[in-house]
Amino acid sequence: MIFDSKSIHRTLRCLGLVLTLSLSAFPAAHAAPASCEKSWPAWDTFKKNLIDEDGRVVDSISDAMITTSEGQAYALFFALVANDRAMFDALLDWSEKNLAAYDLMMRLPSWQWGGEDEQARGVMDENSASDADLWMAYTLGEAGRLWADRRLVALSSLLADRILATETREVPGLGLVLLPGATGFTPSATRVRLNPSYVPLQLMRWFVTHSKDPRWTSLLNTSRRLIIDSAPEGYAPEWTIYDDDKGFMLDEDDERRGLGSYNAIRVYLWAGMMNTDDPDRRALLDALKPMARFVARHGYPPESINITTGVANNPGPAGFSAAMVPFLHAAGMNRAVKEQLLRIAAHPIPEDSYYSQVLNLYALGWHDKLYRFDLNGNLTPRWMSTCP
Repeated sequence: MIFDSKSIHRTLRCLGLVLTLSLSAFPAAHAAPASCEKSWPAWDTFKKNLIDEDGRVVDSISDAMITTSEGQAYALFFALVANDRAMFDALLDWSEKNLAAYDLMMRLPSWQWGGEDEQARGVMDENSASDADLWMAYTLGEAGRLWADRRLVALSSLLADRILATETREVPGLGLVLLPGATGFTPSATRVRLNPSYVPLQLMRWFVTHSKDPRWTSLLNTSRRLIIDSAPEGYAPEWTIYDDDKGFMLDEDDERRGLGSYNAIRVYLWAGMMNTDDPDRRALLDALKPMARFVARHGYPPESINITTGVANNPGPAGFSAAMVPFLHAAGMNRAVKEQLLRIAAHPIPEDSYYSQVLNLYALGWHDKLYRFDLNGNLTPRWMSTCP
């Protein structure tokens, strides 16, 4: 499904085609009619409180009213799970116009947009964010398959090729790695700064399945090592350094040196949602089991934890409890799952809390069986089977 980017771009540009590519040989499920859409109250709440009328996901944590490529990519995924094509199109249109200078075929989206002056808001940082780019390329490809839209497949292909071209680096002793962004993550000639929460293995496996480019297989393998080897005591770090000679090390330049917190919580979330037959699932669950035991023992996930000593600071917010639900479920800790659900009910996530709401939608949407990932990473939303 990942096509040659040069031929796609040449065809779309030269012929001026947008949505006229033939679908006759394109095996795909078709979108359910609007009348068949299922209610997802959490998604309705997210749209009402965090997405403006233009399709921009707004994080109001600061006066800059920031929008990130991450937020746009996550919301695109939720819209697909909800079979919400109208919101999907609005999110994609805003993202392309404002984060990619009207052209996702030619560039990766800038990661941050906003500004304290409402009339002068725009791109605040042109650098890319590879986790957002992965989720966006993946979601566009799956939306193209599920909704039989060849243009979305083409955009997915072009983004995937650009990720390989601009956000990867060959590292001696490790292999081809996914850098967190296009620039700024190589502190020296022998070191790279990496983020374990940026590489969900089900997404990596999807790119392997849908692309003939062997670099995706390399990225899948190094991503597995990144997640497991950067957490030697079973606690995922916020950031990690890989040194050509010393291997994985604490990131000494990070203010959260040696801690796992708001980034790292996603490592457990992604691992918990892996397909039960995924060959990497057991290795990840075993490697990260100390965090599951911590939550089961204390009744909450920590807001931050020292990855080498296991010493924790403060209970995490309710969104962290949501993020742990799939992981605890996968670990067979059903009592701990119930405790986290009760904790969320007792301390509801604020409706305008962007990040906690994101964690909640991913985790409890999965828990409520609104979607699953199959063995190849393909998305299987519930509406595929429940709609005629």
